[in-house]
Amino acid sequence: MKTTKNIGMFLLAVYLIVDGMLGFGLHLGPAIFLLYIVAIVAGILILIGK
Repeated sequence: MKTTKNIGMFLLAVYLIVDGMLGFGLHLGPAIFLLYIVAIVAGILILIGK
């Protein structure tokens, strides 16, 4: 299996996996803000091309 070397795409993948798990009943409680931080950082890194 080949993984991506682009950190932005990696963070986007992590965000999408966790967001999908939230739909199946995963409860992160107050730590949900970490998911939002991952999404923001992934978006910024994708935009600047890292």
